[in-house]
Amino acid sequence: MIWVALFVLSCVLKTIPAPASAEHALEWKPASSLLPDELRDLGIRALIRDDAEATALASSDFGNMSLHVDLPAAVLYPSCPGDIAALLRASCARASPFPVSARGCGHSIRGQASAPGAVVVDMPSLGRLAGGSASRLSVSVDGRYIDAGGEQLWVDVLHASIAHGLTPRSWTDYLHLTVGGTLSNAGISGQAYRHGPQISNVQELDVITGTGEMVTCSKKKHADLFDAVLGGLGQFGVITRARIPLVPAPARARWVRLLYTDAAALTKDQERLIDVEIGAGALSGLMDYVEGSVLADQGLAGSWRSSFFSDADAARVAAIAEEAGGVLYCLDGALYYGGAGGESDVGKRLELLVHELRYARGFAFVQDVSYVGFLDRVRGGELKLRAAGLWDVPHPWLNLFLPRSRVLDFAAGVFHGILRRGDTGAMGPVLIYPMNRNWWDSRASAVFPEEEEVFYTVGILRSAAPTSLDGGQLLRRLEEQNEEILRFCEDAGIGCVQYLPYYADQADWKKKHFGPTKWAKFVDRKRKYDPKAILSRGQRIFTSPLA
Repeated sequence: MIWVALFVLSCVLKTIPAPASAEHALEWKPASSLLPDELRDLGIRALIRDDAEATALASSDFGNMSLHVDLPAAVLYPSCPGDIAALLRASCARASPFPVSARGCGHSIRGQASAPGAVVVDMPSLGRLAGGSASRLSVSVDGRYIDAGGEQLWVDVLHASIAHGLTPRSWTDYLHLTVGGTLSNAGISGQAYRHGPQISNVQELDVITGTGEMVTCSKKKHADLFDAVLGGLGQFGVITRARIPLVPAPARARWVRLLYTDAAALTKDQERLIDVEIGAGALSGLMDYVEGSVLADQGLAGSWRSSFFSDADAARVAAIAEEAGGVLYCLDGALYYGGAGGESDVGKRLELLVHELRYARGFAFVQDVSYVGFLDRVRGGELKLRAAGLWDVPHPWLNLFLPRSRVLDFAAGVFHGILRRGDTGAMGPVLIYPMNRNWWDSRASAVFPEEEEVFYTVGILRSAAPTSLDGGQLLRRLEEQNEEILRFCEDAGIGCVQYLPYYADQADWKKKHFGPTKWAKFVDRKRKYDPKAILSRGQRIFTSPLA
């Protein structure tokens, strides 16, 4: 191994001024000349490695989709945000700037956090080298907020907040992701219908722009940068701190799963539950968390999520699924209670739900769990998959936002059509649930359907674990199905938008994701905050400096 640095200096690093304007047509060419010694000569004093172990780890991600991976030239292990700022100023000062990508947990699918031939910033080092995670998590009980380092995991945010009887309002389903990572996308789960995505639940950010400028921003200060970074796919800056508002925390969750035999009944009930307008009905806002899923083939009994059902229940579920043509739907919800932030009438609320909702009678399943256990429920499934050797496999995931008016057309064509043709044997959940558009801020960079008051998220989260097909064959089959789903939407005129998007080139990003108006704004912000296109080139949105 090559360890470049016998010690880590303080955050007062050598300042290299950023250029006043971007140069036209300067393009980074990966070259062996970009070595740690050069970075050190440019004033970078943090720990830098270029050995095979470090670069291989920095080039991997959860997707495991690439057979041939281009390694970064070096990995920076920052001890403070100033180390990252110095690196970006160093790149900006070069005639040919080198790309830089911030990497948290590596949970991207298609190398979005990669930096072939360039520099990856190992964000977790901010917690490890700055005195531990506790020093990067600070709760203000009086102010009702938590300051969390961008590298911190949401599960640690949860535990730090709960220790004071408080909790953030909006979550992701999987808490072992970084704060900066989810805020660079959107951060959604079953609470989003009531509180919006995580990007709608931020008070303030510390951001390092592509020019190396360190900026504290909010809706009141540097608001354009604040909006740009939220959902900005890492294109405008590196999030090093987020201030998250907190509310009193409940103690328990009554976790409910109800089975449906058709999509229309499920979506109608979901929409009744998320309609929080005054006078909307008895079910309005009754559940604190509302999601849903599609159960078919392996999803009926082979998915780790089926552990909710007993063996006897699983047999009954399989029987009713056969009667329904092989596809069932599940409303997945929770009612929080107890503690300072929970209601006490959970029994009455549950009784009303079971009476009013139009699920298949006899197929209501309920568990009582702690609030923390409910929020971190996916972790147990992860550990089971890891133990079985089924975690570090390819994950050709497809996540979409759909307009409410076309969700049943999508269900008919995809859930009862494309996904039923050819038994792939793939495992993994297929999620479907609605959100209210009014909780999403159109000034942020995140793209979502804006034409209707309600839109749906669909997550086809399958794994290419070897079954009757070898891993490579199964991966190709699943990717072909994903492409078929996108073609179906295009041919049917279903205006879907990818969440956690991937496109091969800038032309597709402009045409298929942003559209002309949002694209123009996105480019303007890129020109303003990262004119040399140093940040996050693995997204393939910008691959060379802007004119």
